[in-house]
This record gives sequence, structure tokens and C-alpha cells, in this order.
Amino acid sequence: MELSQYFISLLRKGPAYTTQMTPELEDLQARHVAHTQRLMETGAAIAAGPVNDESDIRGFTIFRTATLAEAQALAEADPGVQAGRFVVELHRWLTLSGRLPAPTTEAE
Repeated sequence: MELSQYFISLLRKGPAYTTQMTPELEDLQARHVAHTQRLMETGAAIAAGPVNDESDIRGFTIFRTATLAEAQALAEADPGVQAGRFVVELHRWLTLSGRLPAPTTEAE
């Protein structure tokens, strides 16, 4: 059995998290979504989306990067993370090879 490595990023409520919609929050959310779309378009991420339950997890991304450091840098570049609305929690994840788009390698 061959396994492929990915990285799962959980976005948790950060110190600046709020649900009160303001023009500033709408702008921040638009930039957060644009960042996520770029990750998907470039292939750095293979899945991403919000979590809508009562937990402090607000979203997730599955990165197909070569290293944890690369996934961390991409996750921390999210405007919502930079503003403190979210904090990042990263986990190495293994799954059967061939089930998802192939992970990138350091040479790519």
C-alpha cells in the first residue's frame, strides 16, 4: 500500500474573530476568499471551504505542497490569518496514493 502526503490546515477563530458584519469585515472576507481561490487555481490546494458548526473551526484547506513549511507559509499568507481573525493549525495527512491529485515535489 502506497501513501501520499498532504497537509491539512484548519482555520480556527482567532483573537480578532467576530461575526458582526462591517464594511471592513466584508473586505477582509473577500480578500480571504480570493486567497483561497488562488491556492486552488495554482494547484497548491486541492480542497478548501468553510466549516459551519458550533466549533471554533471556521474552515479548512488540503494543501498538496512538498513540505510543511510551504503549506504553513501559504496558510499564513491568508489575509484573515494576518488580521488575526483566524489562526492556523496544520497537520500532516496521509491517504492512499492515486485517490487525489498527486502531491507536488520539491522540484516542481
